[in-house]
Amino acid sequence: MSHLFLSDEWIIAARGIRERHEANIPSIPTTIRINVVAVGVPFGEGTVRAHIDTTDGGLSMDLGSLENPDVTVTTDYETARQLFVEQDPATTMQAFMGGKIKVEGDITKVMALQMSMPQDDRAQVVAAEIKAITA
Repeated sequence: MSHLFLSDEWIIAARGIRERHEANIPSIPTTIRINVVAVGVPFGEGTVRAHIDTTDGGLSMDLGSLENPDVTVTTDYETARQLFVEQDPATTMQAFMGGKIKVEGDITKVMALQMSMPQDDRAQVVAAEIKAITA
């Protein structure tokens, strides 16, 4: 079943996928706390606040904002979807250079996270499953 990206249902389904695979995915050595603000969302009030936290070695994404994040990323809904679901570095760089992604905080931590994210077959399976549940 497909769910709209960043909806309550999508967050629950994506969390379930990560939990099902967590024993098989290497830990993330970079610790970062990121708040995400997605605007122009096609549901709710039009803005979603979510966060990503890797401080426990895994990748946790949930709704709401963290206090004292390392970084806050603000972008439109479709760019956020491309960034977190499609994970296309070229598209992400184009969006950043084109001003579609605004970053407040320590951008070097974001770059370190990108370099340290697991890229093995197991991580690709998780990414594919999350992509498959995303409308």
